[in-house]
Amino acid sequence: MVNNSYADVLERIRAAIELARGVFARFTPGEIAAEYKSGHDPVTEADHALDAVLRKTLLRDGEGWLSEETADDLSRLNHGRVWVVDPLDGTREFVEGIPEFCVSIAMVERGRPVAGGICNPATNEVFLGTICSGLEFNGAVARASQRNTLEGAVVLASRSETKRGEWKGFGDAPFKVRPMGSVAYKLARVAAGLEDITFTLTPKHEWDVAGGAALIVCAGGCVRTLADTELVCNQKNALISGLIACGPLVKDELMEFLTPYRQR
Repeated sequence: MVNNSYADVLERIRAAIELARGVFARFTPGEIAAEYKSGHDPVTEADHALDAVLRKTLLRDGEGWLSEETADDLSRLNHGRVWVVDPLDGTREFVEGIPEFCVSIAMVERGRPVAGGICNPATNEVFLGTICSGLEFNGAVARASQRNTLEGAVVLASRSETKRGEWKGFGDAPFKVRPMGSVAYKLARVAAGLEDITFTLTPKHEWDVAGGAALIVCAGGCVRTLADTELVCNQKNALISGLIACGPLVKDELMEFLTPYRQR
């Protein structure tokens, strides 16, 4: 039975995702104009429209808010519960018409991601979960991969990182590397056991990973920072060094394998 406090949270996430799908329906991936923020990251009209819908649907009095598309209000640090959202993760893929983008939502309680929702409207995939109720993928119960070895595992890699050549060092790895856009979408797929592992060795913001990290935990998987510590969100500086996520049985072998990369 879902903890009552999270049942309400889950229903808000579910409602927000349905409204977000309606916003996405107003745009055609691959046929939308983009502006560029500092760092050459694209932003579109859809990003802003989604942010407004999510904030209106999710936020209640006494809760904080952290979103990629909202000016950061550090009063969030004074709240025990904070929404951490990326209205459109994978904007570059959205602009290019690649179906690897999503809306990502996390409820963070005292720094810990406790509930999440991710939806890829292009593929009609919806991932929802709380730490009490577990994970559901398109309405069915799901859990993280139970693979217990790196041999033959499928690792989802950042499409942009692979284009920059940052994954060349894994050419002889025992696992298979599959490039994909949107870190949130990759985390959701690993949470549901569709693939085994994902990691990024470059810095990410909390809004990139909080929703997916919540789903990984809900599904019984493992999420660690590069320093092999628990992910703590709602920090003053929302940038984290990197993230590693996988099924529970392969964690130790994966962390050992990545030691040289984590120490760089």
